[in-house]
Amino acid sequence: METRSTVANLFVSVRPDQWTKNLIVFAALIFAVKLLDPAALALASAAFLIFCALSGAVYLINDVSDREADRQHPLKRMRPIASGALAPGTALAWAAGLSVLALAAAYALQPMLAVAAAAYLALFVSYTRWLKHLVILDVMAIAMGFVLRAVAGGLVIGVPVSDWLLVCTVLLALFLGLAKRRHEITMLADGATEHRPILEEYDSYLLDQMIAIVAAATLVVYIIYCASPDTAERFGTPLLVLTTPFPIYGIFRYLYLVHRKHGGGSPSDLLLRDRPLLSCVALWGIAVILIIYRPYVS
Repeated sequence: METRSTVANLFVSVRPDQWTKNLIVFAALIFAVKLLDPAALALASAAFLIFCALSGAVYLINDVSDREADRQHPLKRMRPIASGALAPGTALAWAAGLSVLALAAAYALQPMLAVAAAAYLALFVSYTRWLKHLVILDVMAIAMGFVLRAVAGGLVIGVPVSDWLLVCTVLLALFLGLAKRRHEITMLADGATEHRPILEEYDSYLLDQMIAIVAAATLVVYIIYCASPDTAERFGTPLLVLTTPFPIYGIFRYLYLVHRKHGGGSPSDLLLRDRPLLSCVALWGIAVILIIYRPYVS
């Protein structure tokens, strides 16, 4: 870690490997049937980059705030700020710069996008300072971050985000957040509360109950959405229901990795490292695009 330059340490600290979470920005583009619209695609891509910058700023702020606790964690202690390779003052200065740049770019694209971006930044600064210490609200705050990204994706291209998309986003984000809490408890064992005091309020049984509820709710909502006559009318085809096996397998696979392989600490890492899960998500995306856009129909 000591051999890295400041720029390299900053790059590691903004965690580009976690930016896959910002892909939810493209959900509104896809389901509004605007993926093939070059202007809309460019706007959504710009929003994606804006949220990458904002999430990088949030990670820097979070790592500065948590640097003492991270030193008690077997993996997080190697982060540049926790290890002392990157000065907190430098990290906060870059966080401020990224935030200002991202908010200015958002306002230039669409003033309401700037509102969503500012709300996202405020939410996660509040999370770092207070919300992560409040049981249940800590996970709900993470879920709301995904909702704000999805809403921003609709705002930037000028389309309303459907209630179905928002509900699915909330439920899936809760599922991932609760699974992460479970992973922290099982991996850190007796040292869990030293790293993150809020973990004292959870236990594996409680989290398993919560995970089961949101996992079932996510699948039910998605299946109802796909089978809805309104959905068939909107896209001109009832075939979207054929995509339901993918989220069923994906959630079951994720639960398998959490319970049997002790995964779930980082949803992004798990997605990129587990080939069956990555293949499932990729095939789901391809199936959705083929069904909605029907390139095979002349």
